[in-house]
Amino acid sequence: MDKLLAMTVFVKIADEGSLTAAANKLGKSLPSVVRMLASLESHLQTRLFNRTTRKIALTEEGRIYLEHCRKILLDIVESELELSEEKTIPHGMITLTAPVRFGEMYVAPSVTRFLKKYPDVKINLMLLDRVVNLLDEGIDLAIRIAHLEDSSMVAKSVGLIRQVVCVSPALLDELGCIPQYPKELSDLPCVCFSGISPNSIWHLNDRGKRIDIKVDGNFICNQAKTSVDACIAGLGFGLFYNYQVMPWIDSGKLKIILNQYEPEPQPINLVYPHSRLMATRVRTLVDWFSHDLHSSLHE
Repeated sequence: MDKLLAMTVFVKIADEGSLTAAANKLGKSLPSVVRMLASLESHLQTRLFNRTTRKIALTEEGRIYLEHCRKILLDIVESELELSEEKTIPHGMITLTAPVRFGEMYVAPSVTRFLKKYPDVKINLMLLDRVVNLLDEGIDLAIRIAHLEDSSMVAKSVGLIRQVVCVSPALLDELGCIPQYPKELSDLPCVCFSGISPNSIWHLNDRGKRIDIKVDGNFICNQAKTSVDACIAGLGFGLFYNYQVMPWIDSGKLKIILNQYEPEPQPINLVYPHSRLMATRVRTLVDWFSHDLHSSLHE
């Protein structure tokens, strides 16, 4: 027995007050309506209507069951309507993650503009300087810098970001020289930001050829701001994304060196699980970032 169909038939009989009228409204034969009602009563082991040749009336059990059936059927209609509207009008919660400093500078302003256009969407923005497992942590969308290693995810690039080697002028004065070649960094103090170089290996570039430099230092940190602060304080040379240090480059607190050996730019990716049934709100945000973030990065 199709319970939902049986409930629908039962409610229609109660509304019309007649088996024949209910059958006509539903476009079904009278015998089929009678059979469905009989099957429902048999399943519930109770009589839902008192029937005579002239009249049909709900029993007390029927009135109680009718109230529940109306609620169930209304919930189904509202759920289907909500899903239908979601296909055209983005709404609901999106959980999004991005690196802390990049999120503060670029993602949060873009999200603000997005929410002004789509006020029915809610966004939980998590700024983290670590790679999260999207599926395990319930993340809908991640913004990641660098090439994607997880083939189970989709990566959509929205731009490129530079990496730069920088140092405080005070440390250069202390050393008395400016390194001219990447290999010199191996013998100099370095601040190791594990968000870029988790193994303390810096990947520089010499005319298209990658150079791997093992650096050393007495400060390793997974937070970009703290690592930059250590570099400003003169603890060592640092390798950072340019947006992480540009305010201090502009103010003169840090100086970029080895420009000709600058690493290859890294892609900024929108990362999300493979799915043919991506919610409209998430798809809309992906499309938004593809244009809005891209424009912000190239201003």
